[in-house]
Amino acid sequence: MAAPAAEVPGVRERVLRLLEEELGGDVRSLKKVGAMLDQLAAENRVVEEQVLSASSSVPLRVAAALSAAEASRAELQGLLQKEAALSARLQRHLHGARAWTESLGGTFGQLDAIERHMKYLQCLGRVEELSDGIQQCLMTGSMWEAVRAVAAMASLDVSLQESGCSHLRGFLRETLRFWHRILKDRLDSDFGEVLTQLHWPFTSPPTPSLTAPANGQELGTQLEVLVSQLVALQSSDDLTAEKEAASSRPGVAHSSPLSLPIQIMLLPLNKRFRYHFSGNRQTNSLNKPEWYLTQVLMWMGYNSGFMDEKIQPILDHTGIDINAKVELCRGLLSLAQEKLASDAARLLYDDALFCHLVDEVLQFEKELRTTHAYPSSLPGALHVLLDESVFQKWLSVERKMAVEKVDAMLSAEGAWSSQYKDVSDVDELKAPDCAETFMTLLLVITDRYRSLPSPQAQLSFLALQRELVDDFRIRLTQVMKEESRNPLGGRYCAILNAANYISTVLSDWSDNVFFLQLQQAAVALGDEVMGPLGATEAGRLASLEGSLFEGLLGLLERLRGDMLGRLLDAVMRDVQEKAQPYSRDRWLSLPAQGDQAAMSLSSSACPMMLCLRDHLLQLQQRLCLPLFQMFWQGLAEKLDLFIYQEVILYNHFNEGGAAQLHFDMTRNLFPLFGHYCKRPENFFKHVKEACIILTLNVGSALLLRDVLREAEEHDPVTPGGQQPSPQSALNEQGVYQLAPSDVLILLGLRASWPGQ
Repeated sequence: MAAPAAEVPGVRERVLRLLEEELGGDVRSLKKVGAMLDQLAAENRVVEEQVLSASSSVPLRVAAALSAAEASRAELQGLLQKEAALSARLQRHLHGARAWTESLGGTFGQLDAIERHMKYLQCLGRVEELSDGIQQCLMTGSMWEAVRAVAAMASLDVSLQESGCSHLRGFLRETLRFWHRILKDRLDSDFGEVLTQLHWPFTSPPTPSLTAPANGQELGTQLEVLVSQLVALQSSDDLTAEKEAASSRPGVAHSSPLSLPIQIMLLPLNKRFRYHFSGNRQTNSLNKPEWYLTQVLMWMGYNSGFMDEKIQPILDHTGIDINAKVELCRGLLSLAQEKLASDAARLLYDDALFCHLVDEVLQFEKELRTTHAYPSSLPGALHVLLDESVFQKWLSVERKMAVEKVDAMLSAEGAWSSQYKDVSDVDELKAPDCAETFMTLLLVITDRYRSLPSPQAQLSFLALQRELVDDFRIRLTQVMKEESRNPLGGRYCAILNAANYISTVLSDWSDNVFFLQLQQAAVALGDEVMGPLGATEAGRLASLEGSLFEGLLGLLERLRGDMLGRLLDAVMRDVQEKAQPYSRDRWLSLPAQGDQAAMSLSSSACPMMLCLRDHLLQLQQRLCLPLFQMFWQGLAEKLDLFIYQEVILYNHFNEGGAAQLHFDMTRNLFPLFGHYCKRPENFFKHVKEACIILTLNVGSALLLRDVLREAEEHDPVTPGGQQPSPQSALNEQGVYQLAPSDVLILLGLRASWPGQ
């Protein structure tokens, strides 16, 4: 008998599980066994057929794949043989064609050279053609044709800018310059005659009789033709060497060249300016820059109407985007810039004249931008002051002048008094004259550099302002230390007001748009001007959480807090001295409230109350409102603790003593501070709540004492929840500040208990 096949692991369990599912525990279900056996046998036959079919088809598919691979290999071999043959033929062909290639390469090179020579000759021919055409036009009087030919020559010059033919470019440029000069001179002459008949230039306010010549219509036509022709010559004029030399004058900011008609119109004004403001003329004075600056502004004003009425319509008709009035201002401004640059370099060692020059330049710039509406996008006279040597001189002079003014204002007789002290609705900050003058000085400096076109230059001035503020703070600190022996004096309070005033103004400046823009510029420029900025500081500045004055505000705040603390200490020393009799009063033997006809202030409290009243009135007059608010609130806090610790906790009270203390506090002390707030008792929480405890009726006091003692000895909340918590019991009596232990101490200070 054959050996039984090895049993597959788990088969028995799966068979038993299948029988359990199909038959269950019912004996009658055994009749299903036959059907189940037949079904399993059928499934077994299907599986065997699938296995046999798969095993027979696999060799057939493998054979087919091998056959296809063999065919592909044979085809690839054939292709490789063809490729080798084709490659060999190609190499033989290339070898045979090499001689032809070399021969054709030389021929093509000759053709390229001939083509370049032909183009070269064509350019020369074009230049000669244009030159002949210009000459012919000039002989026949066809000026427009000559202008167009010169413009075409200029276009040819521009197209050859990248060419390596330097001789051709030089020849073309010289030819262009030659004809351009001839046409420009002829148009200049004709244009000048027309302008003369139109009474140009206006060196005085124009009058109607001068601005309306008899042949006005004919002159207008001639003016339009000449201006249009000059505009057409603009491209060739921009290419001339004379234009490059003119734009490189010292002190004149680089910008696009002036329109050719405007250049010619400015020639007589140019000549007048150089005649009056150069050489040994009396009008050429270093200490009178306002003479030539005012003259330039006057010429702008006198001639702007002519530019708007006569020249601008012609320029608009030609289709070019040029503002005639702005062009006139640009041309005249270049004269002033050149003269300013020359004078500024000569005044670097004369502070007084240099300051005068800067003042005049600032005034000129303001007049130029406002009255004459000169565009802010174009450079003005301030660019002259941004030259490195001139700008550093300006900074040093501003620093020197500011320090001298600070010295003068601090040593003045009324330095520490307010000029508005007699006007109550104006003198809210009670700033002394020296502080107000100092901030006015900083404001003037801001106005002077606000219009500078360079953020870096503006930040340099801001650094100077911060330096001046810090220097003034140090001076205030020095004077404060001298006055600290008498902190209740007028000068000490004036110093405190000064520190507060400067801090308030700087806080306002921190939110000013101009300084916020400078703040962003400082972040962008980094440490070029403001010094190294840490990552945290730079982040705060960039997010506008910090400000450029943050460090100074912190130092001023510290000075203000220190001075206010000294002032509070001085007042408290005086009050404590006056309060000594009150703290030693006979609180145990005072008569009950019912035994007195009317309650009155304790006689021992009068010196303390008078002292408080006098100090409050005096400091209310001397300190500004924000400082006085801080002062009286700080004083109330210190006084609250003093009375609580040195008067209340230091004594025992009978019923009359507690009632008297309550009357002194609620009817006399609290009302002293009632002038400055609606509920002054909220600033004396210790005293107020101590008076509540001391004046409780006996029953409430006994009950409260029992609750607090019970809570002190056991858990504050009993298991049954029948006893109230100590805090809720205190809250019912209006006590929120004092702790239960403090209240027990106060209850122990009562002398009127039953049985005592």
